[in-house]
Amino acid sequence: MTSLPGNGDDGSAPEPRPLVCARCGTTADGPRPTWTCSVENGIRAYFCDTCSRANLRAIESRLDSAWW
Repeated sequence: MTSLPGNGDDGSAPEPRPLVCARCGTTADGPRPTWTCSVENGIRAYFCDTCSRANLRAIESRLDSAWW
């Protein structure tokens, strides 16, 4: 049986990774309700509120971020 990283018998939990905007590189230490999450080609990408607002029409048109 395979265990997920950080789910060992030592009781440790995986450390949360800071969110990084896939467009501009802005970081956030915790969850941000105004950020956008997109799954493109099976990879989850997060976009900060500034980038999300600037590209709202492309996001709603379901264009990949490469088209923005």
